[in-house]
Amino acid sequence: MTNIRDYIKHHILLFDGGMGTYFSTRNQSVGSGCELANLSQPELIADIHREYLEAGSKAIKTNTFAVNRVNFQGNEELVERTIQAGWKLACEAAKDQAYVFADIGPISGLPETMDIREEFRFVADCFLQLGAQHFLFETNANAEGLKETAAYIKQKNPDAYIIVSFAIQLDGFSRDGSFAADLLHEVQACTDIDSIGFNCVCGARHMLELAQELDHTGITLSLMPNAGYPVVINNRSFYEGDPVYFAAQLLEMAKEGAGILGGCCGTTPVHIAQAKKALDGYTHTKEPKASKKQRVGLVDTLPESLFWEKLRKGEKVVAVELDPPANADLSKFMSGAWMLKGADVDIITIADCPIARARVDSSLLACKIRRELNMDALPHMTCRDRNLNATKALLMGLHAEGIRNILLVTGDPIPTAERDEVKSVYQFNSRKLASFVSSLGQSVLPSPFHLFGALNVNALNFDVQLRLAKGKLERGIIGFLTQPILTEQAFENLKRAREELGGAYILGGIIPVVSAKNARFMDSEINGIRVDETITQMYEGKNRAEGEELAVTISAEIAKRIAPYVDGYYLMTPFQRTALICRILEKIKEQA
Repeated sequence: MTNIRDYIKHHILLFDGGMGTYFSTRNQSVGSGCELANLSQPELIADIHREYLEAGSKAIKTNTFAVNRVNFQGNEELVERTIQAGWKLACEAAKDQAYVFADIGPISGLPETMDIREEFRFVADCFLQLGAQHFLFETNANAEGLKETAAYIKQKNPDAYIIVSFAIQLDGFSRDGSFAADLLHEVQACTDIDSIGFNCVCGARHMLELAQELDHTGITLSLMPNAGYPVVINNRSFYEGDPVYFAAQLLEMAKEGAGILGGCCGTTPVHIAQAKKALDGYTHTKEPKASKKQRVGLVDTLPESLFWEKLRKGEKVVAVELDPPANADLSKFMSGAWMLKGADVDIITIADCPIARARVDSSLLACKIRRELNMDALPHMTCRDRNLNATKALLMGLHAEGIRNILLVTGDPIPTAERDEVKSVYQFNSRKLASFVSSLGQSVLPSPFHLFGALNVNALNFDVQLRLAKGKLERGIIGFLTQPILTEQAFENLKRAREELGGAYILGGIIPVVSAKNARFMDSEINGIRVDETITQMYEGKNRAEGEELAVTISAEIAKRIAPYVDGYYLMTPFQRTALICRILEKIKEQA
């Protein structure tokens, strides 16, 4: 056959359609286990390949989308047999008259002990051993492991042709919050990847609009939309998109510069036949082009954050955390907020349902503080309770209300006893959430948020904390609020963070210890807090007034000691004792 690169220079490469959904139609099943049919129903899989080829496909995918060690519970022998059977069936059907692509889907649900690059390499090796020349990594939500895997394949087979394709929703984001333009830019920088594009999730018209909105200059663009949007009847998805309409949209994609076209979920041989008919005679007349649409410049009419301006100028800032109430009575919370404003606190931070127990929403409280006190607020936002849609909606609302600073954290897990009633979401971790919020600031909002993360200076393995922090910085985090510094080890870790985290802003954590009982409770039962035994002993026999006096002295001493290594202070209010925090702040000012 003609070398695939030469073919694409002069022709549109037309792929097949959705194997999984068409298999379900042919097999009268829900569609799970489609890949195992390579072993159990090889005649049916071969027949489907032939139908797509007869419809006009010039490239077909092996029936191996979900074949990997994670999905197959570590059964390497079954993975290898399924891939071998899928490869053989596709090659026999193609008969050297069509290009066969090793189809590799996303690997999700990966345990922390496993490396996604190793998992991709294992699957790639299975295909390389069979002589595969062409690879399609499809339906990805991010670029993790893809560039490294492409480089690995090219080392083994320099002539390999590699397509990387992402699943992008209607709003331009993937399911884990990656922005389409960012993914294109990131992957385009990898010279080992030959073609980049999108598949699944969107219908043809919306995928065409996506292609029009993005700058794909210099990219061999691959687009494989769904056959419209499904309806679900008796747990089965049915796609009713018109094949002629689908084909007309593919032709428009070709005119936009797409060099590789095909179908995903719901597309049948009829869709591909209509696409072949629409594309017959069409040849590229120009290179892939830049976007026709430009983002309309939005005007941010609200004032910039005073907290951020002060931090950026190098002045020491003060953030104080107030716990949101567990009921709808906000009187004590707001009284504390007014007291802190009077103490010249720069920003009030508000936890997002701490310890995974429902409290007044941190974002709503932040908006109330902004409106009623004309003061900056830093709501915490966890990954635990919201999916992508809810997170995006909340962020747009926060921005509209003048909130410009957010602390992104993973969030405490739901207590074991409550997991039957309360379900966590965790659609993404704090690093992916940071990428999503950063992208939102570039694509949707008039101005970006200033994103902060948490840094646990009390972690047993602080090397891991630093590695995670560096990853967050790469994804848009600009500063960190640390856990309380109440031990010598926490202080040494803070110094390391200052040295190794470059230009990141650091707010050193200070929590007043108010009694020996309080110190032992925090040290034993609060995740991320460690209290030196020497400090605990200092509180023995002290009454409340004496304990608070000692708390003022110790907290101010900690602030003085950490001052050379921080850009500000992050004070946590114990037991709603806002007056105690104000006393500590006065002491810190005296010694400055």
